[in-house]
Amino acid sequence: MSGDPVRYELRDSNAILWFDDGKANALTLEKITALHAGLDRAEKEAQAVVLLGRPGRFSAGFDLSVMRQGGLPVAELVAAGAELALRLYGFPRPVVIGCTGHAIAMGAILCLAADVRIGVSGDFKIGLNEVGIGMTLPHFAIEFAQARLSPQHLTRAAVEAELYSPEGAVEAGFLDSLASPDGLLPEALAEATRAGMLDATAYRNTKLRLRGSMISRTKQVIERDRNQLAGAGG
Repeated sequence: MSGDPVRYELRDSNAILWFDDGKANALTLEKITALHAGLDRAEKEAQAVVLLGRPGRFSAGFDLSVMRQGGLPVAELVAAGAELALRLYGFPRPVVIGCTGHAIAMGAILCLAADVRIGVSGDFKIGLNEVGIGMTLPHFAIEFAQARLSPQHLTRAAVEAELYSPEGAVEAGFLDSLASPDGLLPEALAEATRAGMLDATAYRNTKLRLRGSMISRTKQVIERDRNQLAGAGG
């Protein structure tokens, strides 16, 4: 791959964001900025967005080399990730995620933020592992979990840090459906095309009416997360 972790492609009015850093797709400030740049372009020229990870890995979450530093670096990275997820959640165009494999922690939250989430069958894990590794789930992540996960799985997923198979992730609410690895892109594009044919103004306005309260709450708790993490030491 090239040095750019996010490659942009416009195909039949659908913007495809290929997120592939050649490794685990761990999120850094630079990669989050690259994803925003792709969304900026898509907002201008596409009817819908398809976000895909690399084969076998959608995203491992935040870069652990940053998270281990504590203090301000962690606060800035977590806030940036939260703002990216919130942008996806309120994006004026349909957003389809092709979850190409493992989606852990912030990777799973990105799945919660998209309109349509299609995974692949296989030996993959999807979920919020923070408590399992000794981290308290940030307030913004709680908002996304409450908004999108099945109530029957909320405690297991958020408090007990259960990691799900792709089939279990559909039941829990991280994903909507599964495809074969070869069928993932065609199915994601078909969903994007279907949603992209809806009236764009009505789609945008209805999405914001449905999600506006959660978006407002989350904007407030992002600052709470930032302040708490910045004061956590390092």
